[in-house]
Amino acid sequence: MMIDLIGYLAAGCTTISFLPQAYMVYKTDRTDGISLYMFLILCTGLSGWLVYGILLNALPVILANAFTLVLAGYILFKKLGHQRK
Repeated sequence: MMIDLIGYLAAGCTTISFLPQAYMVYKTDRTDGISLYMFLILCTGLSGWLVYGILLNALPVILANAFTLVLAGYILFKKLGHQRK
């Protein structure tokens, strides 16, 4: 029980840390200061952690990485769109 609480707290912190960046991209529609390669690697890693969490049936790992992947994926999507322009 205590282990899961630590997992949920850590998951909340890492996921919440992406909200300001995603909001800034949404609000300004600018990604020029964001590294494309960093977000490609990040999304790949988050996908791996998500699969790992699913295989272990570890809900804190699943939730944290699923939500963070959505936020980071949105930023990556916008960055790729701006690269094409």
